[in-house]
Amino acid sequence: MSERWKYQLKTGGIWGVFMVVFTTLFDLNHKPFIAQVSSSNFYIRNLIYIGIGIFVLGYFNWKAKEKRENQK
Repeated sequence: MSERWKYQLKTGGIWGVFMVVFTTLFDLNHKPFIAQVSSSNFYIRNLIYIGIGIFVLGYFNWKAKEKRENQK
């Protein structure tokens, strides 16, 4: 696996998991945890957050990292 994908998985995956945990805790005021986990909307939302984190946020972070390293 290339360094770029490792970096994207690490940075974007962490952001995606953070967003999943944050939104789940935020929604505890409206729905209990078991009700959230049992809905298909929960899993779809989680896949979207993790996907955006890896492919979008990870890509832009990788480009910014390359730019910083090339300027040195």
